[in-house]
Amino acid sequence: MEQAAPRHIRLTSHPSTGRGSVPLAWGAVNAKMRGPVVASPADPVHRNAIGSYSGAYAVYRALAVATGALARDHRPDLTDTAPVALVGPHPQWADPQKIVSLDPYGHLVGEVFADAIGRGVDARPTIAITRARISLPEIGARAPLTGLKPDGGVLLDSGEIRVTKAAIDPVWYLPGVAARFGIAEHQLRRTLFEETGGMFPELITRPDLQVFLPPIGGTTVYLFGDIERLGDPRRVIACRVHDECNGSDVFGSDICTCRPYLVHGVEVCVETAQQGGVGIVVYNRKEGRALGEVTKFLVYNARKRQQGGDRADTYFRRTECVAGVQDMRVQELMPDVVHWLGVSRIDRWVSMSNMKHGALTAQGIAIGEQVAIPPGLVPPDAGVEIAAKRAAGYFSPSGIPSTAELGLAAGRRLDE
Repeated sequence: MEQAAPRHIRLTSHPSTGRGSVPLAWGAVNAKMRGPVVASPADPVHRNAIGSYSGAYAVYRALAVATGALARDHRPDLTDTAPVALVGPHPQWADPQKIVSLDPYGHLVGEVFADAIGRGVDARPTIAITRARISLPEIGARAPLTGLKPDGGVLLDSGEIRVTKAAIDPVWYLPGVAARFGIAEHQLRRTLFEETGGMFPELITRPDLQVFLPPIGGTTVYLFGDIERLGDPRRVIACRVHDECNGSDVFGSDICTCRPYLVHGVEVCVETAQQGGVGIVVYNRKEGRALGEVTKFLVYNARKRQQGGDRADTYFRRTECVAGVQDMRVQELMPDVVHWLGVSRIDRWVSMSNMKHGALTAQGIAIGEQVAIPPGLVPPDAGVEIAAKRAAGYFSPSGIPSTAELGLAAGRRLDE
């Protein structure tokens, strides 16, 4: 049915009444005192956040409304959508310095904010938790080496792995994000406004709105084992934080170690869960070091065509030449999901990244054993990447690569 366009455009630069917004006290001791995050365009009276629900998919929702596929005033029916497993609340949820980039109550909106929703407030979940089975062919193929065996609980005879998984949309508490990066909040707001082409004028005109839902990709958390053990200090916690690499993770490109390292992280998590601990894989949508896939492919071309071919000593430099920066993943925000899970110690940290390690420890999360990717899992064409990262200070049991190793890596082919 054709929808009539509204007769007036409602600018978001200034509040319509100044008194309708639902109070929001980030870092309050409980959900009732904190209040819901309201970012629905269908509820301009109660809105207390900048941006819109659904992150990067908000534009698709706009297209659905524009084409008549979605009613402008649609509100979700949250019946039977409650989390299948309970996460929190944890003490970290009441610390406004520990969680600044997600809503810790985002999965409990229908429960803890039911009264507000009943009064007409259009508060929507920004986190959803469900159960699933995942299947990675490499797990079975490598079983003779890893020793993993089906247990009927975590790893099934079919080779499938039982997991609890959570999808998380970003919700930024702007004062906390600014403090995390050591910059002034007004500087953060102005830069976000200018670098998005003025997309969100409220960043500049509404300092009273302290929460922003950025139109960026979110995070998926995969939990292995009994998640109720997360808060038990006697249990071993294994974790891999993995940043998206579509070419390797999905299509198996051998230019980098992304999928092999992801698979190894899953193996460590399964092993830990089978031994009575909990495994965590955090998958962040940050393609190409958050530079995007177009930039990543441009860098591939530049690396291959430079004089002398692809070389470890210019691995990061060629990225910087194209993008202006080596990495934009802002790992400073990454520990928030670990705080959300109530984890303060990671016993088996499956990562070589010095930036991720530093971000976690800066947030008071202790790290025990650091697990590098086994040499046998490094694809032949990923030697340049591994050598460059080791030379740049990434963790490696074998230390900084020698000149001979760098030369060997430089001679390897860059995948088309």
